[in-house]
Amino acid sequence: MKKNLLIIPSIIFTFVLLTFFYLLVIERNPSELPSNLLNKDIPIFEAENLIKNKKFISTNEFGNEIILVNFFATWCKPCRDEHSYIKQFNNNGIRVIGINYKDDPKKTIQWLEKLGNPYSDIPIDKHGRIAIDWGVYGIPETFLVNSKGIIKFRHVGPMSKKVFKKINLLIKEIK
Repeated sequence: MKKNLLIIPSIIFTFVLLTFFYLLVIERNPSELPSNLLNKDIPIFEAENLIKNKKFISTNEFGNEIILVNFFATWCKPCRDEHSYIKQFNNNGIRVIGINYKDDPKKTIQWLEKLGNPYSDIPIDKHGRIAIDWGVYGIPETFLVNSKGIIKFRHVGPMSKKVFKKINLLIKEIK
């Protein structure tokens, strides 16, 4: 009789454990976090521009061409690791806007002089408000925006060769 009482809780525990494992490990990819902004207009924002003497106004900059938006900072090691991929997009004729996240502007200028500057504009996000509006979880984070100002893709984490190829395929599809 005692054996029968232990069988039912053991079965329930095993079922809950397997369900939890499936949902946590098999079903989810942490680099593919859901975004409420996919297939929606980019958030509207204004910010100081690191490399130009004029204010960056998103409504003036998006909606004419395909743009890659990259949230980065000099203190972010993965941002340094992905920088060569970001430069390749620029070299391939894709406009890249780098949003400098909670960083020191002087260090950012030095960092870009050392590694090369692939960004056409660099809005400064001193307090992280722009990142919050874009739904950024952490940096680096990259978005692909089509020529109508609609977010078509989001990648969380550093760019890899695989992600670079995926974004290039998406660019060809939306052109």
